[in-house]
Amino acid sequence: MLLTRLINLPLRYKPWRPANIALILDDITGWAKQPILSNDEHLKSVIAWICHAQDQRLGHVDDGGVSAGWSFEDGWLPSYPETSGYIIETLIAAAKVLDNPELTERAARIVDWELSIQNETGSFPGHFGEAGSKPVIFNTGQIMHGMIAGYLAFDRDECLEAAVRAGHWMLLQQDDDGCWRRSVHNDTPHTYNTRSAWALLRTGLIANEKVLVEAAIKNIRWALTQQTASGWFKTNAFTDKGLPFTHNIAYAIRGILECGLLLDSEEMINAAIKASTAQAAQQRVDGWLAGVYDDNWLPKAHYCCLTGLAQMSIIWQRLIVTQGIDELKLPVARGLDFLKSNHRLNSKYAYQRGAIAGSAPIWGRYSMFEYPNWAAKFFADALMLKIAHINIPE
Repeated sequence: MLLTRLINLPLRYKPWRPANIALILDDITGWAKQPILSNDEHLKSVIAWICHAQDQRLGHVDDGGVSAGWSFEDGWLPSYPETSGYIIETLIAAAKVLDNPELTERAARIVDWELSIQNETGSFPGHFGEAGSKPVIFNTGQIMHGMIAGYLAFDRDECLEAAVRAGHWMLLQQDDDGCWRRSVHNDTPHTYNTRSAWALLRTGLIANEKVLVEAAIKNIRWALTQQTASGWFKTNAFTDKGLPFTHNIAYAIRGILECGLLLDSEEMINAAIKASTAQAAQQRVDGWLAGVYDDNWLPKAHYCCLTGLAQMSIIWQRLIVTQGIDELKLPVARGLDFLKSNHRLNSKYAYQRGAIAGSAPIWGRYSMFEYPNWAAKFFADALMLKIAHINIPE
């Protein structure tokens, strides 16, 4: 059955290329599994890949963004405003952990680029920022995290001003119940927009903008109405009828948790604990989590969403530190080891060296046949939290 699927792959994935065939065969045969080395070695490698991804765009387009990643279909992708935004905070933290000032300079270049593409409305472009791309709540929220990082690290007032302007645009899109149903991906609401509410809350607290704080709280309260008895979240997929990837689930949990911590809200923190511990209970002994879950935590995929696993490893560490839930130490250890075993430190191909695939195996449905930059970002964040106890964003 697997062989049939691979033979029938759409031609756009270019399965005939030797390097692509090799990657597929590695996963089939088990050769894709990599040696598990120290946290420092894996961190240096994944940060080097992020830098390489940024350089791919700097050589061809006059911007400082980070390529969205490398794919079988298109090779290196254009700079991605959304994820470049929250990579700013990752590079700033890595500069400290790795004692590498160049990473701070790279972060500053991304800040400059993001500021240059902000729309007059305060929003930021969606997708790759190409002409005609419509602004999206989630994308704008993630760039706001980067603007806050730029303000705090570089003392650049224009970054905070940009975040405030973006926040007021988000307010105009918000419904009375706190949900965002306008300017959203696939024209459907998403519980995972709590990660944008987190950016809104941070901006409001730093800038002393009460209306932004209140709007963030409204969204989190709406998100809590989407939590089921099992701790899972409804309305949390990319599409109206779809089920959430582990990536989406982790986005939703993180936004709720971090807002709860900032607001000292027991209700929000407990909702995050309920979801996080239920997700941990699904983990296999090798650290694997299914790429998709239905209500009652029913696995609906036979692959692992590596991005989501990295994000959950961050959330579990946050709950250990802030709530003393020590039983989550084992899921963290298992999760990081599974990620390391799928982290290719050595390859003759620069696009593979230090990269994290969207899925394991690489043909899993999440970011199929891709090395997305956000998978690398969250793996790096999880490692830095483990190594230096640095929460990103701080």
